[in-house]
Amino acid sequence: MVARGYVQGVFFRDTTRRQAMTLGVAGWVTNRPDGAVEAVFEGDPEAVEQMVEFCRRGPGRAVIESLDASDEEPEGLDSFEIR
Repeated sequence: MVARGYVQGVFFRDTTRRQAMTLGVAGWVTNRPDGAVEAVFEGDPEAVEQMVEFCRRGPGRAVIESLDASDEEPEGLDSFEIR
């Protein structure tokens, strides 16, 4: 998923990591040079959908202008990290 808007400098990555750990979702999240935040989620389909919905709202200070989500082949990740 790629979130655009006011998404960097608002603890988006750390909040996403904590939520993923709570839900048992593996993957990663990173700031992109274009100002967006990109993340990959793997795990139970319902938990992954909860992560996407979480990112649609973002942390308290974030302003999500758009969020693009797509399905990809799993990478076999077993933890969640901030890149």
